[in-house]
Amino acid sequence: MIANPRKSKSRSRKVSNLPPQQRLAPFIQEYLFNHGWNELRPVQVEACKVIFDTDAHLLVSAGTASGKTEAAFLPVLTELYNHQPQSIGALYIGPIKALINDQFERLNDLLEQADIPVHMWHGDVTQSKKKKVIREPRGILQITPESLESLLINKSNDLMRLFGELQYIVIDEVHAFIGSDRGEQILCQMNRLAQLTNNEARRIGLSATLGDYSLAEKWMCAGTKRKVVTPKIAGAGRNIHLSLEHFYDPGLVVRAKGDDRDEAFNPYHMHLFKETRNQKCLVFANGRTATEGTIAAMREIAKAKGFPDVYHVHHGSIAAELRELAEAAMRTPDQPAVTAATVTFEMGIDLGQLDRVLQLEAPSSVASFLQRLGRSGRRTNASEMWFVCAEDTPSGEETIPEMVPWQLLQSIAVIQLYLEEKWIEPPPQVKYPYTLLFHQTMSILASQGELTPAQLAQQVLTLPAFAAVTQYDYRLLLRNWLDKDLIEQTPEGTIIIGLAGEKLVNNFKFYAIFPDNEEYHVKYNDQLIGTIMVPPCEGDRVSLAGRTWQVTEVDPNRRIAKVMTTKRSANASSWRGACGDIHDKVVQRMKRVLEEDAMYPYLQKNARKRLQLARQVARDQGILQNPVVLLEDGYACVFPWVGSAAFRTLERYVRFHCKPVLKTKGIRSRSPYFMVVNLGKCPLPNLYVELKAIGDGHVKPEQLMDADEVPKIQKYDEYILPEMLRNAYMHDSLNLEGLVKVVQKWP
Repeated sequence: MIANPRKSKSRSRKVSNLPPQQRLAPFIQEYLFNHGWNELRPVQVEACKVIFDTDAHLLVSAGTASGKTEAAFLPVLTELYNHQPQSIGALYIGPIKALINDQFERLNDLLEQADIPVHMWHGDVTQSKKKKVIREPRGILQITPESLESLLINKSNDLMRLFGELQYIVIDEVHAFIGSDRGEQILCQMNRLAQLTNNEARRIGLSATLGDYSLAEKWMCAGTKRKVVTPKIAGAGRNIHLSLEHFYDPGLVVRAKGDDRDEAFNPYHMHLFKETRNQKCLVFANGRTATEGTIAAMREIAKAKGFPDVYHVHHGSIAAELRELAEAAMRTPDQPAVTAATVTFEMGIDLGQLDRVLQLEAPSSVASFLQRLGRSGRRTNASEMWFVCAEDTPSGEETIPEMVPWQLLQSIAVIQLYLEEKWIEPPPQVKYPYTLLFHQTMSILASQGELTPAQLAQQVLTLPAFAAVTQYDYRLLLRNWLDKDLIEQTPEGTIIIGLAGEKLVNNFKFYAIFPDNEEYHVKYNDQLIGTIMVPPCEGDRVSLAGRTWQVTEVDPNRRIAKVMTTKRSANASSWRGACGDIHDKVVQRMKRVLEEDAMYPYLQKNARKRLQLARQVARDQGILQNPVVLLEDGYACVFPWVGSAAFRTLERYVRFHCKPVLKTKGIRSRSPYFMVVNLGKCPLPNLYVELKAIGDGHVKPEQLMDADEVPKIQKYDEYILPEMLRNAYMHDSLNLEGLVKVVQKWP
């Protein structure tokens, strides 16, 4: 028999005079004593005060290794110990399985003597363990958003028993969710749970990289009546050691067999090898291809010079077993290990004490820089991060924009924005998440079986993610989905899932809101190495797990590629994708880097030289004063100095307005840095006049799209009406207002 789910909300909370550490559960106090904790850290003290003395949600924003996880769980476990619920008491939502696994081990150690079980629930957890949770729902459940969606759909009859007395929802790495479809999915899930159980759990968000607390707090409390408290922790400041070096990359270097001289290798790769040799280092790259190429190159150098193979790769396409090997190697004390990773190691997985973090090229954001910086110096040492930027060796025929080291400038801009202002990008604001609207409609119907149109609209449109969606628009969508047999109306007038909808919902890929990738499983001697996105052919060479493999057999039906080892280089990248959007302020700080004369103390010899050369080019060519400059052979280059969204807006203006009016012939661009316009017979001043006209404010967003253009970007956009997709793209993917403000300042 489940107790009244409102019982926990009615408990009176009186401020105690006891120090927070003495208010913790006895088993926690014993654990802290046995592990030599003389006192709680400031963030833990403040978190305890919020949990023990208020009914508010809690947002913990503090640096990496500051004790955020314990700040949440020490008081939460105490509350579960003192007021034992008859269901899952705390729900922990993590962005990736590896982080959940890591936190699971940490909590198990803490709870060894307590009668509070901790359960994991994700794709790698066995069915027997999941069934145990269903039979005996107690303690803490650690889960991904996708697995929580599966629970809401497939265990609808058990939800009251599972979560009827849920007291807390802990959202780890909250910055990774805010402003994304996945984050909005979590908000929907939390509010749906509250509706289904008539029980509003308190929310606790954890993050090391938040800029605007008010936006994060607004996200945290969406759909609830509680306020959010963010303790302001006075810290001593982070001790940071930074280095930035630059290289010209000669590309493929042919090395004679047996030649192990430094000069026989690519100098860029040799630099990485030397800076990580005999160390425990994490190398961050901005894509899977870069991680693979870097590790393969360092492994080759180590082999030629007689050093042990201590190299690993960690990204989402590596087999789980190999990822776990990389994690174990990084945790093993006093043993060198070098792992190249993407965002999978940005999260708070405990890797022990690292000697150094390296960053290849510029991170796309200040937030990413801080996450990666925080992976080192996790105990008492300084956080140490070395940037390494590379360009192709110049041929002497480069155009003006190709003479600018964009990655070097962006690296400096990201560093300076944090050092000078402690600025971090605010989360993006999405007004029309239509693909999520479809997803949650289908999920609610799958969970509840059937609802009247009014009941369905009430449940869906009251979710905070859909505040901008009108009843009228939702009715239009429902009619469209009825026509496509995605949903069906019964003779009684209720709505159920249709035949076409069942095919979607009954597929395990439905639980994720991010787009599917049709991937091939790469196997060597029947062992899974990982997956690749680009369909392979027999004879192709692919890079995976830091090695090169040759494809020997392809099974397109089962999507399996069998491989053998090879010493030759890979043909091409096995993945598609792009880095995230770059904020206006980052690009504008890049311009200031070229304008000022300062030589930043972290720049190394090559980087200083390259920056000096770039500043000279910028001044000689006038690109700092003139946003439009003439190139040879009738081409103009536009340097707008705006972020990705505003740059997309400018591209569309040139394509849909300038081209028909001025008879220009086309553009090519490198977003968000520069745009090259084929002038045709158009004089350069005419192009400048038309671009400057943006600043008059007469351009409307609808003028920047083709009449029949329907941007399909998200997973379920094909089920959204064209006019709605156009409207969403104009509001959520373009930035006309920001572009107008910049153009108004042009000379």
